[in-house]
Amino acid sequence: MPVQVGITGLPNVGKSTLFNALSAAGAAVENRPFCTVDPNRAVVPVPDERLDRLVALVSPERVRPATIELVDIAGLVEGASRGEGLGNAFLAQIREVDALVHVVRCFDDPNVVHQYGDVDPVRDAEVVRTELVLKDLDGVERRLEKARHGAKVGLKDARAELPVLEKVRDDLAAGRAPAVDEKDEEGSAVLAGLFLLSTKPVVYAANVSEEAFGAGCASIAALRVHAGTLGAPVIEVAARTEAELAELDAAERAVFAAELGVGEGSLPRLVRAVYDTLGLVTFFTMVGVEVGAWPVKRGTGAARAAGRIHSDMERGFIRAEVVPLAVLLELGSEQAARDRGALSVEGREYQVRDGDVVRFKFRS
Repeated sequence: MPVQVGITGLPNVGKSTLFNALSAAGAAVENRPFCTVDPNRAVVPVPDERLDRLVALVSPERVRPATIELVDIAGLVEGASRGEGLGNAFLAQIREVDALVHVVRCFDDPNVVHQYGDVDPVRDAEVVRTELVLKDLDGVERRLEKARHGAKVGLKDARAELPVLEKVRDDLAAGRAPAVDEKDEEGSAVLAGLFLLSTKPVVYAANVSEEAFGAGCASIAALRVHAGTLGAPVIEVAARTEAELAELDAAERAVFAAELGVGEGSLPRLVRAVYDTLGLVTFFTMVGVEVGAWPVKRGTGAARAAGRIHSDMERGFIRAEVVPLAVLLELGSEQAARDRGALSVEGREYQVRDGDVVRFKFRS
């Protein structure tokens, strides 16, 4: 399954435009609220220069890049937690994804309607975050009511849930990220089972005009300060320009991107920010005639990483033969790495590292 990323924000901030820039999918973009009702979806390959270099080294017949699924979610309005606008659909779509890319408008354009009439990225960011918190509060309060009833009739699980739910409610009400002691396994399980919307990992995408890209405007600076208090990264995008470039072929796109100063484009920067936020690393495999890239959580054991490819590989895991990609590229082949003692043999608990090239041995 690819990593799922929801593109969200207020109406008319450039969500679908960014979706088109990232995916070249041609989703409808109109100057009106709720242009997107049903979410647009696209699965796109993750750009990775390291994979390109590995492919150049071994010339495989097939390449399996990592992928990311982009979900263009309906615009949110104030009151979405109570069902205003497309609130219920919006919140249900957010619940499905692994991370959010929250598009925030940082451009002035009198021809594009703004929900509040002026550009204020911090206010806009807080509107969305507040609605997610309010929806979470509503869900926790209902869960609390049920737990209180269960505790009164002597249900042990309900009594154990109560203090956790009360703390989560208090944290949300105070604007804090809900947390429990890491050593409290039961409490951690209760918190995880709430599937809170407001704790979804977030990357802010500051959407600017072509002219303002890279110029360090004040609105982006304010958003960076605000996002920093939440521990969230900010990337800068010129969504309209990049969406237009996405309609060109690769050669033309590279030329115009350089002329316009938008560099490598938003997708590589977005993927890096999402991977960092989710704590993901990428390992590579060479199996027969295929080279692949696979994202896993940092700290994932070798056997679990093998299961990322196929469950049979995890069940029948024997060992992993590992060489860092940088070493493989320097030495030129697996055999050379083996001869130089640069290839290690690891067991099932070995924690796969970013940039590892792994050959799994398993019983079929």
